[in-house]
Amino acid sequence: MERLYHHLDSFVRHLVSERGSSPHTVEAYNRDILAFIKYCEEIACPEPERRHVEGFIACLRDQGKSTRSIVRAVSALRGLFNYLLLDGKIAASPLEDVDTPKFRSPIPRVLSEEEMGELINLPDGEKMAVRDRTIIELMYATGLRVSEVVTLKKSDVNLDGGFVIAMGKRSKERVVPLGSYSRDAIKAYLESEKPPGQYLFPNRKGGMITRQAIWKIIRKYGQQLHKGRVSPHTIRHTFATHMLEGGADLRSVQVLLGHEDISTTQVYTHVDSKRLKEIHKKHHPRG
Repeated sequence: MERLYHHLDSFVRHLVSERGSSPHTVEAYNRDILAFIKYCEEIACPEPERRHVEGFIACLRDQGKSTRSIVRAVSALRGLFNYLLLDGKIAASPLEDVDTPKFRSPIPRVLSEEEMGELINLPDGEKMAVRDRTIIELMYATGLRVSEVVTLKKSDVNLDGGFVIAMGKRSKERVVPLGSYSRDAIKAYLESEKPPGQYLFPNRKGGMITRQAIWKIIRKYGQQLHKGRVSPHTIRHTFATHMLEGGADLRSVQVLLGHEDISTTQVYTHVDSKRLKEIHKKHHPRG
């Protein structure tokens, strides 16, 4: 297993420099692969084979790991051995015929238009109310990820043009339109709060606000709304769902969300059955 330890270091560097994986993904993959190496050492396995990978998956199930965690672990191992295969370090991957456990993504929770309106209007009278309201308004208007909100700079916002430039995964930029409500909210926020530094929503010292801080803001007002656990993901899901219910096509929503694969966007297609029937009747030749 010493050789696998050595290869792990180069694979991690590959994830960071060539694939542009996030620190969270790199950490999770590194942890999963180390767990597999430890498993192989415990069963005295000199060279990993398919049966060892399947034994590792069974071990994770016995430990009570969720399907999501097991899928991620298999993905990490598949990535490592494919990397070694392409680099000529191994002749075959032990995961070649291993079936990845099936993971079914849960339907995201969304708020109604009325609930979303209430959430936006909740920040009022408090010290940071204008900022908090602007954050919620912006996230609902654009569907930005929380990681994209914290890195948003003032220079990324074009109020005259009505758009923001978001830095998505793998450092990919995309232009996302702003509506009149979000433009007015940002303009009022900039004029009244005059945030210091380069970031649109800075911390107290003018640096980048943390993702955890945004989560706390959203959770705080979600609790006031009495809707349980409301998160930045909830607002992103709500944005996508309301866009589709309003008539937007899936491809457009994919671009706005910054999804590389349209299959990721398809989880948002849980529009109500009444609207689906109306669409079918209108567009099908025998509707």
